[in-house]
Amino acid sequence: MDIVPFDYEVLRLIWWALLGILLTGFAVMGGMDLGVGALIPFVAKTDDERRVLVNLVGPTWEGNQVWLILGGGAIFAAWPAIYATSFSGFYIAMIAILLALILRPVGFKFRGKVANRTWRSVWDWGLFIGGAVPALIFGVAVGNLLLGAPFSFDDTLRPVYSGNFFGLLTPFALLAGLVSLAMLVTQGAVIIAKRTTGAVAERARVIGRLSALATIVLFVLGGLAIASLVDGYRITSVVDPNGPSNPMGKSVAVEAGAWLANYAAHPVLWLVPALGILGSLLAFIGLSGRRGVLAILASSLAIVGIVATAGISMFPFLMPSSADPKASLTVWDASSSQLTLFIMLVATLFFMPIVLVYTAWVYRVMRGPVTVASLGRNPNAY
Repeated sequence: MDIVPFDYEVLRLIWWALLGILLTGFAVMGGMDLGVGALIPFVAKTDDERRVLVNLVGPTWEGNQVWLILGGGAIFAAWPAIYATSFSGFYIAMIAILLALILRPVGFKFRGKVANRTWRSVWDWGLFIGGAVPALIFGVAVGNLLLGAPFSFDDTLRPVYSGNFFGLLTPFALLAGLVSLAMLVTQGAVIIAKRTTGAVAERARVIGRLSALATIVLFVLGGLAIASLVDGYRITSVVDPNGPSNPMGKSVAVEAGAWLANYAAHPVLWLVPALGILGSLLAFIGLSGRRGVLAILASSLAIVGIVATAGISMFPFLMPSSADPKASLTVWDASSSQLTLFIMLVATLFFMPIVLVYTAWVYRVMRGPVTVASLGRNPNAY
């Protein structure tokens, strides 16, 4: 008797959607921390103002990292071929992200240990690097996925990566990185504008409006590049969604405009990139009208729309190969076994509500404005 009540195809689709949800969750929740970090040198001019920003995200950043950890774990367990190929091929980029992320907890803990301007300035710039660099590189990574990564498989299906770090820094990939950076800077700005007061909030509104408009412009430019300059990938052989995970069992064509095929087949999907543009526009309006809740919700919706646009454009591809297109990894040939996906789904349905409830509780406890006066009353402030 089969103990798995779902078809292999259904489980693969569920885990494709769950991976998108986890990565989007990190972009929304972790994007607050990354965005605030990237804005510290520009929004806060005095030591007290910078302490306000550090204490704005200091109590919650660790919880937000859960989304990144869960996303990495999902790739490892549900899509092992993706994990092996991407983490080995993008090794230097991954190290750069990790080193930048390490600066955040160190900066939070060490910044206030010495009452010295130079000491604190160094850690402030460390927090800036810890916010801006990952935001940029995450986007560059997505841009390279859309372009195709230079990898292939040998006779034993071991991935062979033929690129290098500087080869990732193509004009289109950098454009995707700027979209990510502008998007997350907006997310940080709306949080600062909502939860701080005075000059800090005003500067955040100014920068947030600019970054929201930049997100729209850069996102549209990226879409135009996809339509006219970037070749997409299309499976040209018969696909068995319930078949074994063998990435070499198909044929793939590289064609201009292929990344728009899903939108042509299902026009309703155009609402997804429209959400990215509309969300950014509403974030601009919310910041202009000092409507903090609207700005936060709108910026978050923009992130959902932009991240989902990349996923839907590429479906069913997860990691196309520019070196050997037929080696491209897809939803149908890069997953773990049917039983593994089912067991993981059961575990996710149990633990995900716990994460959501805990996150909601933490933000409820930490609600309210963060000011210099409130830090003076808090013995646990950074």
